[in-house]
Amino acid sequence: MPGAGRCTPTWKARGASRPSTWKGSPTSSTEVPRTPLCNEFRIIATYAQTELGHGTYLQGLETEATYDADTQEFVMHSPTLTATKWWPGDLGRSATHALVLAQLICSGARQGMHAFIVPIRSLQDHTLLPGVTAGDIGPKMDFEYTDNGFLQLDHVRIPRENMLSRFAQVLPDGTYIKLGTAQSNYLSMVVVRVSLLLDEINPLLEKACIIAIRYSVIRRQSRLRPSDPEAKVLDYQTQQHKLFPQLATAYAFHFMGTSLQEFFEESYSAILDRDFSLLPELHALSSGLKAMVSEFCTQGAELCRRACGGHGYSKLSGLPSLVSRVTASCTYEGENTVLYLQVARFLVKSYLQAQASPGSTSKTSLPQSVAYLTAPDLAKCPARRAADFLHPELYTRAWAHVAVRLIKDSAHHLQTRLQSGADEHEAWNQTTVIHLQAAKAHCYYITVKGFAEALQKLDHEPAIQQALQRLCDLFALHGILSTAGDFLQDGFLSGAQVDMVRSAYLDLLFLIRKDAISLTDAFDFTDQCLNSALGCYDGNVYERLFYWAQKSPTNTQGNPAYQKYLRPLLQSWRSKL
Repeated sequence: MPGAGRCTPTWKARGASRPSTWKGSPTSSTEVPRTPLCNEFRIIATYAQTELGHGTYLQGLETEATYDADTQEFVMHSPTLTATKWWPGDLGRSATHALVLAQLICSGARQGMHAFIVPIRSLQDHTLLPGVTAGDIGPKMDFEYTDNGFLQLDHVRIPRENMLSRFAQVLPDGTYIKLGTAQSNYLSMVVVRVSLLLDEINPLLEKACIIAIRYSVIRRQSRLRPSDPEAKVLDYQTQQHKLFPQLATAYAFHFMGTSLQEFFEESYSAILDRDFSLLPELHALSSGLKAMVSEFCTQGAELCRRACGGHGYSKLSGLPSLVSRVTASCTYEGENTVLYLQVARFLVKSYLQAQASPGSTSKTSLPQSVAYLTAPDLAKCPARRAADFLHPELYTRAWAHVAVRLIKDSAHHLQTRLQSGADEHEAWNQTTVIHLQAAKAHCYYITVKGFAEALQKLDHEPAIQQALQRLCDLFALHGILSTAGDFLQDGFLSGAQVDMVRSAYLDLLFLIRKDAISLTDAFDFTDQCLNSALGCYDGNVYERLFYWAQKSPTNTQGNPAYQKYLRPLLQSWRSKL
């Protein structure tokens, strides 16, 4: 992950057990007395998971941690070039320690991926320790301030205590003891995905919305009527169509992220008590929502940039940096297609469980997020006019219908392949595009449902509830219009009803216009945080653009190209006599 480097990381935030002190030598392999380095801000740590040859597929990681029972040490080793750790933030020049994910080998057996604390630089002079090769990976698309690095380990020894051991332990004699499920070793990624939604990814879309919407009430372009002055760009329906769905998406993801955070805290408390029953659902939710949020925020931030015209192309707008930064989120902490397919596996399994015989108790034990698989279905949408589509119960059930149908289709296509003789892996690979579609519909459904449920708690704030309800309606209806084929395919919606959805959607754009600035101000980002000439609170767009442009180094320094290139060219016409 580009920004994975953390100073004194909180190990609860990584879902792992941190020893009270970090043990290891700052200058040699000789053991030193334990000191609370982390708690006293005396180390800089990074999270080293991704390798040159492997990313999301954690089982394929090649870095090895072989236990030596004679010395009670782990031997950390990068056996191949592709085992080189690649991308950890602050690794190239800054980090003193790395939390390295490696394949554990003890008593001659491979036990899968585990996490190990590895000192990589001296705490005296910051030089690399013996056996450690590290550096910066080079230029990237933005994130230039983050020192993403590479790490190779050549039989580096660390004490046995440096293995994180909340869910698994290696005893002094090399005996391996599993204290949780195999999936618990992946909990650190789940934790990061949950925190990313509210702390990293969605705020980038929120900032883009603020900049673009504020600029759109300052920028004037053309006339709505020949006799009128130039109109504010935000008064054009096409501009509202570009920006308001992004605003609605940012709010939807805020409420969904908050709900997911609450579910994570519930699940994490259970996991600490050795109850792992909620982990599969937590993994599916965090994977799917990370994929959906990063995908939609990337698309939304770029739409906001384009909506600002030529000025949006200027880095002074702040938008190009937002776009390139949010784009990175589509691959770090799990590539989105892979994450969606992990959700799809959970959905197929849940669907088959829901189809169990009527006498089975398994139907009543579906995880909460997929309980709708057994709920009564609407075969046809009952809406008769556009206003009917402004009822959350109707559009939530519409999204549930489509998600169930697509999940059912994906499961049936998989079963058909299996029955035709394909093995399990081949059958899955031949149906992944259908699984992907089902996973995306499921994620949209739970986001619509979560948004609508969150607004029910705002009865004591009717004005706020009304403004946010319009955004919820817009988010749901924009999704229907964007994927209308899924709703038309089995006749759930008719062509006339899609026209009703469009009519209701367009009416919402007009209503949201009057609250647009207030809704963006509510994100409460300071001008300094936005770092945008277009998005400052005072609206002095053109004055700030001109002032910032004058401060550009090319305007404050001489032109070195003149003497070398321009002067000979411009004066070449002069007589040589």
